[in-house]
Amino acid sequence: MIYCVVPEELAPELYDQLTSYYYDDPNVEVIIDRRKSERRDGHGANGEHRRELRDRRRPRVVGEFPPIDPE
Repeated sequence: MIYCVVPEELAPELYDQLTSYYYDDPNVEVIIDRRKSERRDGHGANGEHRRELRDRRRPRVVGEFPPIDPE
């Protein structure tokens, strides 16, 4: 799927034209970008909001391996 993204400011003049231009192509969808701000700007209400990075690997088992008898 290909998205043809039109900024909201240009939508009145471009949206209808682009929709009719790509009418026959089922792989193209024309959409209007209505976002008001960037989501990942790193600033929260108090300025300390950060994306949490976690290590999802299992923690190591505490202790040591038992001795192995060489035979």
